[in-house]
Amino acid sequence: MSKQKSKRPQPKADATSDRRQFLKQIGTGAAVATAAFAAPNVARAQDKVTLKFQSTWPAKDIFNEFAGDYVAKVNEMASGRLELQLLAAGTVVKAFELQQAVNDGILDGGHGVCAYWYGKSKAFSLFGTAPALGWNANQLLGWIKYGGGQAFYEELVGKILGLNLVGFLTGPMPTQPLGWFKKPVESPEEFNGLKYRTVGLSADVMSEVGAAVTVMAGGEIVPAMQTGTLDAAEFNNPSSDLVLGFTDVSKVYMLQSYHQAVECFEVIFNKDRYAALAPELQAILKYAAEAASADMSWKFQDRYSADLEKIKAAGVDVRKTPDSVLEAQLNAWDKIIATRTAEDPFFAKVLESQKAWVKRVVSFDRQYNVSRDMAFDHFFKA
Repeated sequence: MSKQKSKRPQPKADATSDRRQFLKQIGTGAAVATAAFAAPNVARAQDKVTLKFQSTWPAKDIFNEFAGDYVAKVNEMASGRLELQLLAAGTVVKAFELQQAVNDGILDGGHGVCAYWYGKSKAFSLFGTAPALGWNANQLLGWIKYGGGQAFYEELVGKILGLNLVGFLTGPMPTQPLGWFKKPVESPEEFNGLKYRTVGLSADVMSEVGAAVTVMAGGEIVPAMQTGTLDAAEFNNPSSDLVLGFTDVSKVYMLQSYHQAVECFEVIFNKDRYAALAPELQAILKYAAEAASADMSWKFQDRYSADLEKIKAAGVDVRKTPDSVLEAQLNAWDKIIATRTAEDPFFAKVLESQKAWVKRVVSFDRQYNVSRDMAFDHFFKA
């Protein structure tokens, strides 16, 4: 009788080992899937986009510093995925050529003011050197953000002028001085025939007051005053005026004016370049303008006040513009507004929106906020 080999039963895998094997397989598959999806993301993150970004300001001007502050915020938040390269005015194109260069793709973006594009449309100045309606530049930006101003701006840029641009308004400026003169201005009649520099709608206003206005970029003003091409000029603020050399060509500095009581900066990008960016990078470009705007509003408090004291220390006669000149400017605004609204329905539509905003917002401000003058005089007048 032959012996038959008995078949030894194979041990069954317990539930624990089955679960371990299953998890191991899942883990391996997940790792492969993760690697497959992660590789494109890593490559995408490493493909840095570099944009040429020129300002309309001389390299030493505080305005170019403000442009640099915006650039620094963008570059930090983009974390290597996007880099703006800041270039001063004239590096690629002249200041007044910036908008066209960005539109044409010669530059990717830039930092300037809407008043510089006044030659293309007088309505541009409503977003930069707006009429002196009794508001300040922060209230102008409030209108841009919440009063419909951004939509009007985009209508002008995209629909009316057909420009290939995306833009953000930023950086509220305090009231600009009347400017630098050879002797103090005592009356509006002294502007008759005076060779004077300003820009935008302000050029129309000061022409109406009687000045012979010349429009030129900031870096050209002091040389023009040295050669006699200009008798007087304004640029913007004590810090810019000091570093640009106004104290070398004039010893009379007139503060307070209605020619440019309200102004802000403009950041623009070529629309095609902007659209090609990832949505999160577009958001950084947009919201960095808001962050830089707030930062600028705090920085100029320190710098402008300190530099005004330096101007005084340089022997400059710093004085307030007479009320008669201020009244003449307001009367000039009446005439300019009437002319521009009659000739341009879009101009009229935007200004109507601005007036409605100012009437409500400034009325609230005057009713709601206590007088700073009374409190300041109480503690510091003596």
